[in-house]
Amino acid sequence: MDPVASPEDFALAADLVRDAGQLALRMRMEGLTASEKTSVSDVVTAADREAEALVVKRLRELRPEDGIVGEEGASRNGTSGRSWVIDPVDGTYNFFAGSTYWCSALALRADPGPHDVHGDPEVLLGAVYQPQEEQLWLGGRGYPATRNGEPVTWPEDEPLNRISAGTYIHPTWLLRPEVAGPWTAAASRAATIRMMGSGSCDLVRVAAGQFGAWFQHSCPEWDWLPGKAIVLAAGGSTAVAEVNGFRWHIAGTAAAVREIHGALTSA
Repeated sequence: MDPVASPEDFALAADLVRDAGQLALRMRMEGLTASEKTSVSDVVTAADREAEALVVKRLRELRPEDGIVGEEGASRNGTSGRSWVIDPVDGTYNFFAGSTYWCSALALRADPGPHDVHGDPEVLLGAVYQPQEEQLWLGGRGYPATRNGEPVTWPEDEPLNRISAGTYIHPTWLLRPEVAGPWTAAASRAATIRMMGSGSCDLVRVAAGQFGAWFQHSCPEWDWLPGKAIVLAAGGSTAVAEVNGFRWHIAGTAAAVREIHGALTSA
């Protein structure tokens, strides 16, 4: 029997991202320091760790049979065939710098077994919460995409040269032609690009039609699955392109996804 997400799972996901985001925001207001992970723009704070610990504790109590995968190191194998994927603060650099463009994000996925055509685990639900903008996004299989409880309306299917594309590439990757070449080929075809620094915030804006598309290479599942679930629930398309040994994740209108995939793979 395939794993499913219940209405109670969606309600729990909404509570968890809201509580994690509000905890992180309170901690930032009280004062935080940050430490580098891989670079000056890839940082972690105590709020990341505390917010993840809050979510993990609640899941251990309320979903003891489910697995857990957390960006800040939380890990537990489950017996239910499902795992919760946690990004306690997505866009930590923005968060620490005082920007509002960050969120707490969560996905529920099927454990390795059911996969989609791109080799991703099947995502059952996604939840994204932006505390300072008071926006809560939900969506998943059998559950329409919503923002603050209101249905999200999917935009018309526009080609890439008519829309903005959200993306991200660290400056150091621009020195590597095997990545910079495909990225430039795709980015140059969009009407305009947006590089805001939070994959989940970007993806929910794709779901709402504020961005027409989004693409990024080498996304960990906590940066991809929450937003992917919401884009699909809104009626959008997603794809993964393998180029020069890198996996590029793509979301948007069907036409834009096809164009981005073609640009990446032909570069």
